[in-house]
Amino acid sequence: MYEAPAASTTTVFAQLNQKDHHPEGHADWLELQRPGLPASSFIEGPVFDKNGHLWFCDIPWGRIFRAFPDGSIELVIQYDGEPNGLAFSPDGNLFIADFKNGLLSFDPESKTLRTVLDRVAGQRFKGLNDLVFSREGHLYFTDQGLTGLHDPSGRLFRLNADGRLDCLLDNIPSPNGLVLAPDERSVLLAVTRDNSIWRVPLLPDGGVMKVGVFVRLSGGSGPDGLTMDTHGNLIVCHLGLGSVWVFNPQGEPLRRIRSSKGLLTTNATFGPTTAPGLYITESETGSILHARIDW
Repeated sequence: MYEAPAASTTTVFAQLNQKDHHPEGHADWLELQRPGLPASSFIEGPVFDKNGHLWFCDIPWGRIFRAFPDGSIELVIQYDGEPNGLAFSPDGNLFIADFKNGLLSFDPESKTLRTVLDRVAGQRFKGLNDLVFSREGHLYFTDQGLTGLHDPSGRLFRLNADGRLDCLLDNIPSPNGLVLAPDERSVLLAVTRDNSIWRVPLLPDGGVMKVGVFVRLSGGSGPDGLTMDTHGNLIVCHLGLGSVWVFNPQGEPLRRIRSSKGLLTTNATFGPTTAPGLYITESETGSILHARIDW
C-alpha cells in the first residue's frame, strides 16, 4: 500500500549478563508461553523515572530492574509474580500490570509492593499486559491472557481516578500495548493476534464508539508495545520481526528501526532530555537498545 519507509538500526544501551538472562530454575510462564526453549528472561515495560533511570521488568522470573545512564543494571525487586508492563503514577509509585497477580503498585522509596486490583466482578483477570496513565490520573490497562482470533475476549479497562473500574471493550483478540492520543480523546491499542493497531475513540460520558483498525501489519508475531512522540507519531514494536515502526498521525509509515540484536522487540519508551532517543526492550538477548529520533 505504501513504499517501504527509510530504515535505520539500533545500538546497545544495556544488556543483562549471562546469569541474569539465563537464570537457573523453573518458570511457569516460560513453560506456557515459550515451551521447549531454554530458560531465559523476557524483558518488557521500559519506563524512565524522574531521575533519568530506566526501569524494566522480566516477566517469567518476577523481576524489576533499573538501568543507570552508564548502562549498568540493578535488580530492584524479585517477587512471586509475572510483571508485564510498568508505568509511574502521578504520585511517583510504579504501577505494574502483572500477568499472574493483576494490578500492583510498588513504592520505590519504601520498596513496598501492594495489590491494587486482582479481580473484576469477583473473578480473576485473564492476565494483565500493559498500562498507561492519562493526565487526569485515569489508568488504562489491557487484560490479554491467552486470547486470540480463536477467543476474542481480551479486555480494555479504565481505572478512574475516583476508583471506579470501567470495562471499555471485552471483545479483543489479544490486547497488548496501548497509548493515549495527544488530545486523550482516543486510545491506540496493539491487538497482537490480529496483527493490527485499533483506534478506540473515547466518549465524554466515559464510553467508547466507532472502534476501528488504524494500522494493519503483517509478519512476525504481531504488535506489542506502543509509545507516541510529541508530534503524535505512533511507535510500534513488532514482536518477532525485530523491528520498530514509526507511523504519522494519519497512519502512514515514516521509519523502520531494525534491531541490532534479536527479533523480539517488545516495548519502547523515549528517554529524558539528558539522554534523548528511543529505548527498546529486546527479549531474545535481554538487551535495551537505543535508536536516534531522526524521522
